[in-house]
Amino acid sequence: MIRLLVSVLVFVINIIYRDRPYPRFYVLETVARVPYFSYLSVLHLYETLGFWRKADWLKVHFAESWNELHHLLIMESLGGAAFWGDRFLAKTTALVYYWIIVALYMISPRSAYHFMELVEEHAYSSYHKFLTAHETELKTQPAPEIAIGYYRNGDLYLFDEFQTSHTPAERRPTIDNLYDVFVAIRDDEMEHVKTMVACQKTNAQFSFKSPHSIDAEPVMLEKSAVSNPEVLSTQ
Repeated sequence: MIRLLVSVLVFVINIIYRDRPYPRFYVLETVARVPYFSYLSVLHLYETLGFWRKADWLKVHFAESWNELHHLLIMESLGGAAFWGDRFLAKTTALVYYWIIVALYMISPRSAYHFMELVEEHAYSSYHKFLTAHETELKTQPAPEIAIGYYRNGDLYLFDEFQTSHTPAERRPTIDNLYDVFVAIRDDEMEHVKTMVACQKTNAQFSFKSPHSIDAEPVMLEKSAVSNPEVLSTQ
């Protein structure tokens, strides 16, 4: 079922947008945000009902949706959403997939994460092929202001937060032209893949933490040791 859902999405995008890269990426990024909204909705519901509280999962999934939002804003700035038909298709597909993933996430979270792993792998492949085919052209074009603000000049806390394979402040993309922007987006997609894989691990319920939570652990241990010297003696 998971591969069928992804295959339908990929088939439609490949057929309709074969020679229209920016509208293609606009549709892809509109739909790619949706599963993170679905995860957040279900996690908030469970917390409200008192089932469990997963603050780190909420932080990471929101950061992922924030990252995909900026991918979408970049595509809009490049004209990807200029045609109403593309906007209609993207939003209609997103609405359908939102409810599908909500239901799937409630039944099998691991399957819902696997779905997004496959979607992000397709996105990575699509951007990589685009970069290979248009490298020279892209390097002559300026980076959109929204990309410069997100990757270089803005508050990068949320940018670090979705990359569970990195420590905070470790990855800082160079953004000098449009080629650099697409390299950064492509690499973001692979970070999403890695995070989705981490969410599927058998012990993820207990081991999965946001990058900033992991980064803060040594500091918390140090503070605890200062207030209670016995902590050090047990290490």
